Amino acid sequence: MTESGPGVPRGDSKLRPDLDCPIDAVDVHAFEVPVDGPDGTEQDGTLDWNSTTMVLVRVHAGGRTGIGYTYGDLSVATFVESTLAPVVRGGSAAAPAALWHEAGVRIRNAGRPGVGAMAVSAVDVALWDLKARLLDLPLVHLLPAHHDRVPVYGSGGFTNYPLDRLTDQLGGWVEQGIPRVKLKTSRNPEQDPGRLTAVRRAVGDGTEVFTDANGALGRKQALYWAHRFHEEWDVRWFEEPVSSADLEGLRLLRDRGPARLEITAGEYAYTPQDFVNLVDGRAVDCLQADVTRCGGITGVLEIAGLSAAEHLDLSAHCAPAVSAHAFCAVRRLRHLEYFHDHVRVESLLLDGTLSPSGGALRPDTGRPGLGLDVKWADAELYRVYGTRPA
Repeated sequence: MTESGPGVPRGDSKLRPDLDCPIDAVDVHAFEVPVDGPDGTEQDGTLDWNSTTMVLVRVHAGGRTGIGYTYGDLSVATFVESTLAPVVRGGSAAAPAALWHEAGVRIRNAGRPGVGAMAVSAVDVALWDLKARLLDLPLVHLLPAHHDRVPVYGSGGFTNYPLDRLTDQLGGWVEQGIPRVKLKTSRNPEQDPGRLTAVRRAVGDGTEVFTDANGALGRKQALYWAHRFHEEWDVRWFEEPVSSADLEGLRLLRDRGPARLEITAGEYAYTPQDFVNLVDGRAVDCLQADVTRCGGITGVLEIAGLSAAEHLDLSAHCAPAVSAHAFCAVRRLRHLEYFHDHVRVESLLLDGTLSPSGGALRPDTGRPGLGLDVKWADAELYRVYGTRPA
């Protein structure tokens, strides 16, 4: 008698998908998409940029292809090609976590944080996508899911947006049913009162307003603005008021800021120890993790365990097409940053991206893996690395 579970048949080996097949090929691509901000630029508290680069990795086994990606410098693509592809080729398609560990060992001397972690993240996402496709399952059903959807907040509100574009963007998300929005602040702090007043008027009193300084402020300056943001505009989320490397500064804000204003950081945490440092330093009220930086799906699962054990919620940073699946497996899930640039890039380059409904993204369970396919003809317009598959 053959028993079958909710996903993979068991018993007769002939009924099981061949997950033990080796990975026979890896290819890497990169696409640079100009931003659509004023004068071709976007700004936050500490950085100006004119384009966003997606580094996309494909892994092949058993006649199926998995895709993963990260956002970073072009050097991530060459790092994957030179350092990680040799690790993955010949490995088992059944074991993404084992290959994740091997990749982590291989990048030790090259440097785990930064480019190394982003490269591993893209490869790991591709490996999980491949395994799900081999099983003909949506990725969310392969993971230990606690949720079937991920709440989102609209994010953009760049510091160089004129007021009309700022309010149109954030107000537009509210019109789509998204009940929380975020704007960048602290590039020119004296301009923030006018910007926040305009945003609060546009989104109404019932919408949660978040701010993100991207580490632009000093400790005492950030404490001053924390009180003003909360008292005058009812801001409930202050992201990276000081540098995320300044654990004492974050703790100062958490301890001495308004009780109902949460201090958050984690988008630039690359290794498990980075998250441990934030937790042990009592630096944040809510952790953030970026699936394209923190080690991919396998990294998110490790961080999810830490957040649950420490009674801290975990918020997903960007990459909505991947995060919508990955963060369903986070028990202490808070929400996902529905970031303007990544939403735009993913919709330009990928078919199968998701749109919010009822203020949340729900993974498409009718398609295997992440449910994504590359729109190669469209993507060629932005290619800066690799060649189009035949």
